[in-house]
Amino acid sequence: MTETNALAALPQRTLEGWHRFAASGDPGLLASLLSEHIVFRSPFLQSPIPGREATLLVLTTVAQIFENFRYHRSFIAGSHDAALEFAANIGTWQLKGVDLIKFDASGEMIEFEVMIRPIKALAALGEEMGNRIGPQLARLKAAARRQG
Repeated sequence: MTETNALAALPQRTLEGWHRFAASGDPGLLASLLSEHIVFRSPFLQSPIPGREATLLVLTTVAQIFENFRYHRSFIAGSHDAALEFAANIGTWQLKGVDLIKFDASGEMIEFEVMIRPIKALAALGEEMGNRIGPQLARLKAAARRQG
């Protein structure tokens, strides 16, 4: 059985915007792509990170940390789900990863999950993220728990 999957028009437009952000690192391109209620799942945190503000903080910081970031392949798993395989460097470490993105009916990103290997590259990323935004991210997560 052959099955062809394609993103719906609105998620496709959002994904194109995501690729513009990934290529430029321009934070002004990102906010309109994310649902207010997006949930970000980090490869080094067990609990999800809820909300647009926290997700913006994480994604814009990662864009500053990664060097030589590039996407290699895309996989579409229905009209509102995509997986994007990427590679990047962090310091001397080369890494590979996958972004799993779910879109809502309006085309906004509603879930964003990241997986990265090898573990030493992930550890280097986690350390750098903690140094740059650890306390600020903890405050945003605590505020989201109080609201939720």
